Amino acid sequence: MLQPTTEIQHTLDKANLINELQCGQSVNQAIAQNRRADFALLLAMLSNDMRETTATEVIDPIHHTDSELRKHFALTSPQPLRSAQETYASGAQIALQFHQGGICSAKLQHYLRPDALSYFPEHTHQLEESVYHNLSGHQRRQLEGKTSSQSLNYELYNQLVTNRRLSQIQAQA
Repeated sequence: MLQPTTEIQHTLDKANLINELQCGQSVNQAIAQNRRADFALLLAMLSNDMRETTATEVIDPIHHTDSELRKHFALTSPQPLRSAQETYASGAQIALQFHQGGICSAKLQHYLRPDALSYFPEHTHQLEESVYHNLSGHQRRQLEGKTSSQSLNYELYNQLVTNRRLSQIQAQA
């Protein structure tokens, strides 16, 4: 039962109908003679993929790195997303330009040397300040890496067990 359907489907695929010009007058005659089944079949045989109906030229994309493009177009470094120690100085310079020359001067300074997009508090291990202050002292030390890893003395455990057994034996004797 599936074989005839598959054969018809492959036959329709081999028809390679791209647009209505390849059908000639068949579409017009199906409409004029009110043959709906033929019209539906012809429409189904047409490709609905725009890439097949539109004449396009394949363009090989040329991949450039961000640094190559910045060098080619003589652009400055990108605007940093997070604040660092040096971004505080540029933010202070923009504020100074605003107070001395107004908003236009501040914008010009920002465009010449972009300021960080967001400022986070320092020494919080890239956490929000409220989150960092809710951490316990132990968790803060873990973030800083100052906790010394204490290795367990397995010999001590064996000594304790042995001494306990000896004391039990002495108690019974």
